[in-house]
Amino acid sequence: MPNLPRLAGMRLAGARLAFCAIFSGMDEKRELLRHTLATLAYRASRTLDGAPESFASFAGAGRLPVQILAHIGDPLDWALSATVGHERWHSSQPLAWADEKQRFFASLRAFDGFLASDKPLRAPVERLFQGPVADALTHVGQLAMLRRLAGSPTRGENFYVAAISVGQVGAEQPAAVKPFK
Repeated sequence: MPNLPRLAGMRLAGARLAFCAIFSGMDEKRELLRHTLATLAYRASRTLDGAPESFASFAGAGRLPVQILAHIGDPLDWALSATVGHERWHSSQPLAWADEKQRFFASLRAFDGFLASDKPLRAPVERLFQGPVADALTHVGQLAMLRRLAGSPTRGENFYVAAISVGQVGAEQPAAVKPFK
């Protein structure tokens, strides 16, 4: 094979290559992070939907659910600030339950909106995933566990086949494709 171009920072030479469909102008890491945010929104929506108002103040295991949800918003807001190059941390006092749910999804929309733009990222995608995004996923699981402890369990489903799409980061999510019985 003649002189091949550099792909993904690697010089390729002399071998047959199998190519994947890659959309021009798309940063795969950025898109994977956006898919992770959509997954976070989907799972959080499942955890928060149908929770009784009293769940916000359930005191069964450490922090109250409303405090956990407020905390989730803080690293998401920080992630956006780091991504735009102006890191800023703020520890929020919990809002009312309904307002805290709105804040969580607003933080997700703002972060995802920036990732959807063509503006440069001022923080490494891997660090954004391993820090604030993984933290948020952990805490959504914690809220799901607390739902069960509070006597209001969520309905399980097969998340592998869930209808999760990049950019779908609001509270409104599609119905479960394969809920558990």
